[in-house]
Amino acid sequence: MNIVIAGHVDHGKSTVIGRLLADTDSLPEGKLEMVKRNCELNSRPFEYAFLLDALKDEQSQGITIDSARVFFSTAKRDYIIIDAPGHIEFLKNMVTGASRAEAALLVIDAAEGIQENSRRHGYMVSMLGIKQIVALVSKMDLVKYDKATFDAIVAEYKKFLSDVNLSGEFIPVSGMAGDNITAAGNRMSWYKGPTVLEALDIFIKDPPAIDKPFRMPVQDVYKFTKWKDNRRVVAGTVATGQINVGDEIVFYPSGKTSSVKSIEGFNCPEHTTASAGEAVAFTLSKQIYIKRGEMAVKANQDHPKVTGRFRANIFWMGKNSLEKNKKYMIKLGTTKETVELEQIIRIINGADLSSETTKRCVERHDVAECIFTSQQALTFDLTEENAATSRFVIVDNYEICGGGIIRQALEDKHLWLRDYVMRRNYKWETGIISREDRAERYNQKSALILITGEKDVGKKSVAKAVEAKLFAEGKIVYFLGIGNILYGVDADIKAPGINSNKPEHLRRLSEVANIMLDAGIILIITAVELTNDDLEIIKGTIDTDSIEVIWVGDSPTDVNYDVKASGVETIDEDIDSIKKMLQNKGIIFKP
Repeated sequence: MNIVIAGHVDHGKSTVIGRLLADTDSLPEGKLEMVKRNCELNSRPFEYAFLLDALKDEQSQGITIDSARVFFSTAKRDYIIIDAPGHIEFLKNMVTGASRAEAALLVIDAAEGIQENSRRHGYMVSMLGIKQIVALVSKMDLVKYDKATFDAIVAEYKKFLSDVNLSGEFIPVSGMAGDNITAAGNRMSWYKGPTVLEALDIFIKDPPAIDKPFRMPVQDVYKFTKWKDNRRVVAGTVATGQINVGDEIVFYPSGKTSSVKSIEGFNCPEHTTASAGEAVAFTLSKQIYIKRGEMAVKANQDHPKVTGRFRANIFWMGKNSLEKNKKYMIKLGTTKETVELEQIIRIINGADLSSETTKRCVERHDVAECIFTSQQALTFDLTEENAATSRFVIVDNYEICGGGIIRQALEDKHLWLRDYVMRRNYKWETGIISREDRAERYNQKSALILITGEKDVGKKSVAKAVEAKLFAEGKIVYFLGIGNILYGVDADIKAPGINSNKPEHLRRLSEVANIMLDAGIILIITAVELTNDDLEIIKGTIDTDSIEVIWVGDSPTDVNYDVKASGVETIDEDIDSIKKMLQNKGIIFKP
């Protein structure tokens, strides 16, 4: 069982653990004597904290810098206790340690009383979804084991815990004297509760990860064509649950389905099952196109949440503030996606739990409740349901600057689209000829080339010239004008002068494109002034990563384009630029 111990700096966390190890005979033979001897040689008073603070900086400054992991056992079970640093500058280390814990010990110095980090750490423990708490009022020897002092701290901190939806046991202890660590002692006869060791055994162990619904974020998909092996091997680490050969699998957010044909391993005996914590690979009975970042789920179990908007509790540790209208990278499982801060619901002051609702950014060491929006849909569980697939970090300028847990899935603007796509993918029939087979036969990868820009700047001329150039070089290529869709497939929703159905027009256009891309074609489409919102609809519908955007003209929208073309006057140069881009991206052969 993983237990984190936290609290304000120098409140005695390491001393409590050191005493716990010494009194349970959990130290390596001779360790205690060695530390005592070193203290004598250096004319320093012996402290039980020295048994843990092994780093040189920690010894010299008397603080815990990193999260130390301590192993010991009782008659009931094995434990890992994580000694988290209390200093605010090492808050990131504290969060890292606490994120893997199932219960928490929060330490408060009886002489100093409740301090800022006493509350801050308590709140972070609550945010991480840890519900089992024991508060240790330490250094009772410094207040002469005074019951009134203990009672005052209990009353104040109990109210704080209630405010963050926590409750727990309170134990008065002395790490140096050993009172109420493993035995009660005779100096606090007024206390009738459990010792620290007894309180640990009272904690309820989380159900094993294997008993939870199957979740496996896809790390990658491999093929070994050099050895004439045409299987697609899906690789990843099982986060929770168990998978067996023959189980039907759904991949989210795409909604594609298949069943497990075999479970593969390197240089190991053949096996038919894989469980939580195992790094595995499996093949599928029906070959489907999936990619890194999707999540494999058993079809007959509860499915995860899929959305591009969510409410989360976060803690921010970046040097620069978390701000609106700025793009960040979220890492959730194996997914990396662009996100933006949509709304700050509130920022909680860790010292007094006051809430700020008018602040425009989340500053360093702030704890906040926020709403985020991602460019593409994310797959996750809520932390109450499955913590392993609800935790994330936020990256700013290549540095991890924040982390959090997802508390609520919110409806996003593309929910209607995802429902269409997931139903389509669930019913999609695949032939025996794969995309890779077509790419090898055609000597090209299927791709969508979107040529967009202002009206009357020569988009169609560029598109048709690119089609002619690629066709002359033997490529399977097709130009599809937007009018071909509007007055054909879209005839039932096309109305003169009305553009309110634009999202549905784009969806239908994308569905046609998706079929042609599945056939291995390089498809060229023209459209007027596409925006990033339009591009999100197209990307959400089409089952490929190869969507290349060409902007023709001088005044682009907010769309992210790959090539900027000038139009009719420089059409030969534009064609060369587009061809070079296709070669660099591996869509067509580069000599």
